[in-house]
Amino acid sequence: MKILVCISNVPDTTTKITFTDNNTQFNTAGVQFILNPYDEIALARAVELADGGKGTVTVINVGEAATEPTIRKALAIGADDAVRVNAKPHDAYFVAYQVAQYVKENVFDLILTGRESIDYNGAKVAGMVGEFLDIPSVSIIKKLDVDGTTATVEREIEGGKEVLTIPFPLVAGTAEGAAEPKIQNMRGIMSARTKPLKVVEPADVKPLSEIISYETPAPRGQVKLVPAGEEGRLVELLHSEARVI
Repeated sequence: MKILVCISNVPDTTTKITFTDNNTQFNTAGVQFILNPYDEIALARAVELADGGKGTVTVINVGEAATEPTIRKALAIGADDAVRVNAKPHDAYFVAYQVAQYVKENVFDLILTGRESIDYNGAKVAGMVGEFLDIPSVSIIKKLDVDGTTATVEREIEGGKEVLTIPFPLVAGTAEGAAEPKIQNMRGIMSARTKPLKVVEPADVKPLSEIISYETPAPRGQVKLVPAGEEGRLVELLHSEARVI
């Protein structure tokens, strides 16, 4: 079984985010980048499925050279080899297209992604990769098991859960519960230095979207206290100012 795990290089959630060039560019100065947490779940499950010689795990990242420390972390966690598509990840369409083009030339049984990246929260890549490859895709799965060439996935739906049995090849976007993220150990860190990391040039495709500008959330206002017994005033404020009812 050959498994491909798509990974993203994202800012740490504790990083202070700022913008430059009149709020048109994300300021990367001083930003700590990490492996996208949802992708860590996908990688952990892939390593579990491949354990004991049952398969191989390849990670793929669409990014420039600065993302290689994150890729090496994925190798330290347990991936066998890695691929970096040498391009800035313009948007989900661009990323999914690059992944699909690589898969067309290098066949995989199972393609895993995180449910979304924590920077843009788009949750689009898994579905787009499946569409480009004309194979099944399912997102936000909480459980993934494999029996031969068939995968059984489980996800939550309103009022219950949905269990699907799908033959390979398959694209799946993992969420919390599919696996516990693995912590890299010293042996993994040392072996990651010698594991293959292949750099390929991107396929020719234009992004379908363009970022015009960024803006930060409005600062939090002062807390308004409503005396006991003035429930009507509280309801009015929740409706007219907080706009939550």
